[in-house]
Amino acid sequence: MATKIRLQRFGKKGKPFFHVVVADSRAPRDGKFIERLGSYNPNTNPATIEINFEKTLAWVNNGAEPTDTARAILSYKGVLYKKHLEGGVKKGALTQEQADAKFAAWLEAKADKISGKTAGLATSKADARKAALAAEAKKKEEKAAAIAAKNAPVVEEVVEEEAPAVEAEATEEAPAAEATKEEGAE
Repeated sequence: MATKIRLQRFGKKGKPFFHVVVADSRAPRDGKFIERLGSYNPNTNPATIEINFEKTLAWVNNGAEPTDTARAILSYKGVLYKKHLEGGVKKGALTQEQADAKFAAWLEAKADKISGKTAGLATSKADARKAALAAEAKKKEEKAAAIAAKNAPVVEEVVEEEAPAVEAEATEEAPAAEATKEEGAE
């Protein structure tokens, strides 16, 4: 019986959630399975992956073939790297202590990378929030200034400035009107 390590979909439309399972390759995607190894939630950032490391490693060593996505998940969690190091120990290229040291160093680097990403996401979220608050405060000040300008007694000053201009126009029109009266009288 050919076994596969694959994802079994759960969750509602647009919000997938997957179980990582070992199943017969002939079984349907969401159907019968042999053993559940963990879960994968792509809705979080970074994605949440919970795997039973020892069971998964045992299945991979026994010949279970992971699908492409399951292979990426197992690689991310270090199952495939651990299998690779165990192969080196069996061939005599490494000792068990060297393999364990390499795997521990890899796990530490991976944990640092993940914590760096989560910290970066948190700071970018905080920066975005600060920028949004600053933009909102600026908009509020502009709106308050516009309301203050609208309610201020600026109307009187405008009327006073327009009045001399109207008088000047009236004085220019008056001589022209007198000239037309004189022409009409002759």
